This record gives sequence, structure tokens and C-alpha cells, in this order.
Amino acid sequence: MNSISKVSGTVGALTALDCIELYRAGTISPVEVVRDCLERIDAINAELNAFCYIDAEAALIAARQSEARWNKRQPIGVLDGVPVTIKDLTLTRGMPTRRGSAATSAAGPWNEDAPLTARMREAGSIILGKTTTPEYGWKGATDSPLTGITRNPWNPKLTPGGSSGGAAVAAALNLGFLHQGSDGGGSIRIPASFTGTFGFKPTFGYVPQWPLSAMGALSHIGPMTRTVDDAVLMMDVITRPDARDGYGGMTYKADVSGETESLDGIRVGYSRTLGYADVAPDILRVTDAAVEQLRGLGAEVVEVDPGFANPVKVFATFWFAGAARLIARMSEAQKELLDPGFLECAIRGEEISLAEFKDAEQARFDLSAKMADFHASFDLLVTSTVAVAPFPVGKDKPDGFSGWVDWTPFTFPFNLTQQPAASLPSGLDDAGLPVGLQLVGPRYHDAKVLGAARVIERRLGRLTPPVLQMDSR
Repeated sequence: MNSISKVSGTVGALTALDCIELYRAGTISPVEVVRDCLERIDAINAELNAFCYIDAEAALIAARQSEARWNKRQPIGVLDGVPVTIKDLTLTRGMPTRRGSAATSAAGPWNEDAPLTARMREAGSIILGKTTTPEYGWKGATDSPLTGITRNPWNPKLTPGGSSGGAAVAAALNLGFLHQGSDGGGSIRIPASFTGTFGFKPTFGYVPQWPLSAMGALSHIGPMTRTVDDAVLMMDVITRPDARDGYGGMTYKADVSGETESLDGIRVGYSRTLGYADVAPDILRVTDAAVEQLRGLGAEVVEVDPGFANPVKVFATFWFAGAARLIARMSEAQKELLDPGFLECAIRGEEISLAEFKDAEQARFDLSAKMADFHASFDLLVTSTVAVAPFPVGKDKPDGFSGWVDWTPFTFPFNLTQQPAASLPSGLDDAGLPVGLQLVGPRYHDAKVLGAARVIERRLGRLTPPVLQMDSR
């Protein structure tokens, strides 16, 4: 039997909200749930490589403590006993954070939690381990010299995308229920699209960050889950403030508790190409069909481009400069251990002048103003999430593209503008692989994105990797 055929079962079909209700009813225990998750991780991780670090012993100790609290009807938080994962870019006490890089030391000490990790612990969640990322999250596929290749559960010969590829695989197979991703140019949304899961990039500043990513205010932190409701639950936890966050001060307000089955009153601008993207025909077909479903749900849909030129050069200026900052204090011996593609980005960043960087800043502000004007007329912008299908592992980009942002034209502009954006499954392409639908909202209007995503999810349904479909027969 192939190892990835062992990943389903009763616990594997639960959501985080299901899990909490079952704990409350006393029909299942955190120990049972955590043990099941660890067994399924053990069954598939050698093949798919979603996790770079697993602490089974600590997770089971925490599960027994949670079980005792639930037995007394005294949970310590809204996530008590819920198994979760943290991306290997995010500090986690007691677990190494290597950032996917052999140039980092495994020695630690690992004695601090990042704000997100701290909030998840305070809510009672149980951290199973760290998920894989390319080196420093630099690209849209997940592999690195340190941790090797992460593979897509829909087809292990293909990439799950990146940089939150390990989290996406864990979400697709329910190896834990809530998964942390980070997104500096699409790193939550790309793998969500490639694995048929839900990923949400909140408005920048709503989720506290420390230390700040080298990519600065491009990088957002958010949830990756199988359902919108689980992402909403996670957002309510991780948006609680942290004094260490230098961008702190914004209060998250996204009440999406109201039950609705329609998009009545929602005005949607649908852009097939943003005016410049080269999109695979079958992906456009799936996206067009999904947009028709939005009309059926009551949305007013207008096919329109938001009206900006491809901002790839602006984005690259920030991205390359961030990479240069990362290697500035590295020794030559450390640089020799880096992914050659990442090192090339950093070297290009060293050549950027201050004037070029300031010009990019101004272009970023202009793009933000353009999108603010667009959202004066439209509640949401809808696009495909990615322009291509998942491609073979071991590559940074599909054949025919010059760089990773060229095949992700729909995601990175909205890191420049710091807007909330989500990817949810919209169907299957001609090869039977997942396609994502991207919803983009105005800054600080995360509730519009999450509320619409919930309604659309109920109409379009979830996607399940074939291995789980076969096991559930």
C-alpha cells in the first residue's frame, strides 16, 4: 500500500470547529486527536515532506494536559486541544526555526515565540511541528538545500507551490487543523490554489509580527485551512496585539458571524488578466465558471481590469533588496550554502540604488491609491489565483517563464498594496488539478473577503485530494 493512502479516517475529516464541539461534548479527546494526527504525519511525511520538525512527545504531553482541562470543563482558550502547525519562518519556543536554510544554525537557543505562536499557545492549541518552506521563503515552490523537496498530495511529482508549501500540504490532508502561512508575494495563496485549500492574507498590520520579515511590509501572516470558518476562528486568535510589533496599533474588526447564503448587494469587479497576465486557457475556463456562480449568488459582476500596468519591477526592487539585507551579515562560508536562486536575488539586490528604492516606494503608494479608487466602485476584485497549473518538483518556475513572479501575476500586486486577499478552491483544470479563485478587498475590510469566501465556499464546495477520496469510499 502506498504510504499516502493512510491519511484519512474519522479525525482526518474533522474541522477545528468540529473538534472543539466534540471536546465539549466529551465524545473525543485531545489525546486521541493528536495521536491520530501524528500517526498520519508519520505515514506520509517521508513521501510528501510537509514537516521539517515534529515534536510528538511534547504534543502528546500537551494533549494530556488539555484532556484533563476538558474533563474538568475548564479549557484555557478557544483552541484548547486543537492541533496546529507553524511555518519554519516563524519563531517557536522549543523548536528550531531554520528558515529553510542550511546557512542557519540548529543550535538555538529556541526560547522565544513570535507573536503568532504565542497567541496560538495562549488559546490552548497544540503545536505538532514546523512546516517546510523554501530558503527564507524566497520563491513560489517549496524546496531547499536544507529540507529537500516538498510534494503535492494531488500528485507527488508536482510542487504544492510556495513558500508556505508544507502548510498547504498539511492543510490539504488535515494533518492538524489550523496552519500558519506567510505571504510576501503570494506565499499563502499560491499553495492554497495548488492544493485545493483555503488561504487568507489579511490586511497588513492586523497580525502582529516580530521579528519583521526581511521583505518588510510586503510580508503578511495568515491562516491556511480546509474551510473558511476555521480560518475565521484562527484570525480571531492571531490578531490579538503584541507590544513587540513595530507596525502595531490597528485593531482587527472582522465580524463574519452572520449567516447568509447570498452575495446580494455585493459589487464585484472580475479581471481575467489584470490587463497583462498570460493565463492558461483551462484555468480561465474554471474561473469564468466560478464567476458565473457568483452571479447566481446575487453578486453584481462587471468584467473590468483595475487599470494598472504590471508592477513586477516595483515588486522585484523590494524583493531583491530584502534578499540583499538577509545576506549582508553572512560569512562567505554561509553564502556557499545558500540556494543559488536565492543568492542570485540577493546579489541583484546589492545593485539597487537608494534612488531606485525610493522610486519603487512612490510607485507602491500610487498603486495603493489606484486600488483605493477601484474599491470606491467595487466591493471585491476577483481573479484566478495563479496563472498556471502545478508544475514538476525541482523547478522554481514552469517551462516558458523567466522568473517566479511571472507565473504568479495575480498575487504579488496586492502585497504591494497591503490589501486582504484570499484563495479558495474553484474547481479542477483539464488535468484534474485544483484551481484557486482569488478575492481581493479594500484595506481593513477583511470581513468583506471572508464573508464572501464563506458564501462562495458553500456554493462551489471543497476539494479533496484523490487519495482521501479513495479512502473514503
